Amino acid sequence: MNESIIRALSGIIYIILLLAATLYSPISFEILFGIFLIIAIIEFCRLVKLNVIIPMCMAIVGFIIFGYFINNNPTNNILLNVASIFVVIPLLIALFKKGVPVQRDKIGKLVVVTGYVIIPFLLIIKLPFIEGEYNPYIIVGMFILMWTNDTFAYIVGKSLGKHKLYERISPKKTIEGFAGGLVFTVIASYIISQYYLFLSPMVWIGTAVILVVFGSLGDLVESHFKRVAGVKDSGNIMPGHGGILDRLDSIIFAIPFLFLYYQIINYVS
Repeated sequence: MNESIIRALSGIIYIILLLAATLYSPISFEILFGIFLIIAIIEFCRLVKLNVIIPMCMAIVGFIIFGYFINNNPTNNILLNVASIFVVIPLLIALFKKGVPVQRDKIGKLVVVTGYVIIPFLLIIKLPFIEGEYNPYIIVGMFILMWTNDTFAYIVGKSLGKHKLYERISPKKTIEGFAGGLVFTVIASYIISQYYLFLSPMVWIGTAVILVVFGSLGDLVESHFKRVAGVKDSGNIMPGHGGILDRLDSIIFAIPFLFLYYQIINYVS
């Protein structure tokens, strides 16, 4: 079968599965992202050459405690946010630092897998409960915005891109593509705000900006991990698309900042 057809079918199945599980019930949503979490841990541990047993145990315990028993405690939410941000900021520093890539010991790798993979997935699972009752449309809106950014960043970059965004890590990404993705995602966020009224247009626009900026950085961070590991994709579970990390790298990097943004909005409103 043609590679483009395989890629298209794989992407369609992924989108249908994600939307169906998210919209059907909170249980199906949590199960799907619990499965995504397990696969992402396996892929990341393979990238950094870390035994998967301890991270997997940490993920299961975290999923049970914060995803089930402690669903919407503001203090725990803030602690999870801060813990994740304290891990991802050094990843950004390492991304833009020239020279030999940082060599981490086992403890360092465990810290990274916790803050970069495990906690962001827990925050995604907690996000639709942030105002109490399960609201799947905040997840749907988030993914629509990310897909809009990916689509238009590719289209604009392909047709108008001349200036490289960060050639050393991701040679195909351009400044024009980033700008095009941002503009069209902001437009999409305003359109979404006319249907999903639980957030104001300005909050949706803020959501779009956070997702595009930090999502783009997250894509570069994962590309950096893959470049150091010497691989093209984090996995092969999705033919033509790679692994779960390849599909969700932007979301998991942006989610701590987005979750914190929503907590601030809820606090001041």
